[in-house]
Amino acid sequence: MSPSLARNAWSNLLGAAIPACVMLVTVPLVVRGLGDAGYGVYALVTAIAGYFAVIDINLTAGSVKYIAQHRARSEDCQVAETISFGLASYAAIGLLGGCGILAGAGWLVETLFAVPALLRAPAKAALQLAALGFLLGQLQNYLNSVPQALMRYDISGRVEMVFGTLVPLATVAVLALGYGLVEVILVRVAASSLHCVVLWRALRRLLPDWRWRWPGACARRALLGFSGWSFLSRLAALSYAHADKLMIGALVGVTGLAYFTVAATLANRVLGLSFRLSAVFFPAASAFAARGELVRLDQAYVKATRYVVYLNGAILVLVSVFAERILAFWMDATFARNGAIVLAVIALAQFVDSLTSLPSLVNDGMGRPRVSGLFAAARALAGSGILYVAIMGWGIDGAAWGHLVAATLFTSAFVVYVHGRTVPTALARLLLHGYLPGLAGVTSIAVAAGAAERLLGPAPVDIVLVLLATALLLLLYGALFVLERADRTLLMDILKLRRRPAREAPR
Repeated sequence: MSPSLARNAWSNLLGAAIPACVMLVTVPLVVRGLGDAGYGVYALVTAIAGYFAVIDINLTAGSVKYIAQHRARSEDCQVAETISFGLASYAAIGLLGGCGILAGAGWLVETLFAVPALLRAPAKAALQLAALGFLLGQLQNYLNSVPQALMRYDISGRVEMVFGTLVPLATVAVLALGYGLVEVILVRVAASSLHCVVLWRALRRLLPDWRWRWPGACARRALLGFSGWSFLSRLAALSYAHADKLMIGALVGVTGLAYFTVAATLANRVLGLSFRLSAVFFPAASAFAARGELVRLDQAYVKATRYVVYLNGAILVLVSVFAERILAFWMDATFARNGAIVLAVIALAQFVDSLTSLPSLVNDGMGRPRVSGLFAAARALAGSGILYVAIMGWGIDGAAWGHLVAATLFTSAFVVYVHGRTVPTALARLLLHGYLPGLAGVTSIAVAAGAAERLLGPAPVDIVLVLLATALLLLLYGALFVLERADRTLLMDILKLRRRPAREAPR
């Protein structure tokens, strides 16, 4: 993996990791400030606004691909046309979705979902305010994709880190001052507007010669053609991502939704961090394909898979084995009792899902979004049916198991299909060099950690000791058996260089 690709991956990871840590600290405070039912309504409002993003035609995917491709060929006019078309499209999408949320707020809160009577008025007001947030969020998402297409994840990651940290801290401050749900949504809307301004200034610095240029018919067809299949993937992913919360809100109630959302959010945020490492492969694969450098792409892809699979597996062990104890410490005994199974099973489902991240990004970068789009659509349709049946029968635990069943079926099918077809790597090579080195160690350590966890007493010191021992085993195994020799040598050289000045300073 090139140093540039590694730096971009690291910058993108930090853009999500630090806000995720802040979120983990602040969620218990937000739940206490809003109450269990109030937090469930908050989750419902954000899920409804998120669901309206299905109208996003995912032009960001086409823009990232073609901006990266045109930059690799030094085609500056086409870069300007791509950005102009994207900005105009996302302004229109934001206005359309915002109007839809505004018009439907009353019916959604008062008729469709089981919102307690005392919370209906603030829920309706918060949803109406979220309509403006939807418009700003669409512009923010597109502006954030431009530095990424230019392989400047340091900029997008830094901005995302600042605002991702600011919003949860401001939310806690608002609740501490005695305000409620509407003011919490207002904070998010204000942050999105400022976020857009900062990203716009960054775009102007990166492309000082950029001028508004409307693309011709051929360029629009290319962008919309690629984005159309990517839109299918996004439509399916968004529908499926929010379907569980909407079904639980309608079938179980907002208190059950609060228990599910807290546990699922923890699993999704922690296991989702590795996607930030993977995401840089989309513009990189587009550039490799534009230059015909498929051997370099194959080498980088297999190595990245090796590391990402092990990283996700290590995180899965720590989260799933100690799920009940983590929730009890992080939230309270009630959340631990109701959400432990959800946390463990959703974490496992997220791990299985993560196996599709890199191959789908490379597949799309190679210009074959039709494949990932069709698989995503099939997954969303079948997965939603599985979820509905599971929630009807087993409540929030059933939702978690439904996610795992769907993830296992469709991840297996996708990984088998794309390798050797749309991804220029043989499946056997991926399994041997990408999956096996990490999964062998993770499985053994998970069994040992699970046995130790069952023998633990309630003393916090015992829990901490076993957690630290498990983390140390994972770290040692990764360093000795997963990290490739050249990368291990490079890492040791970097550490030696950083220590040398400290030793030589007294001289």
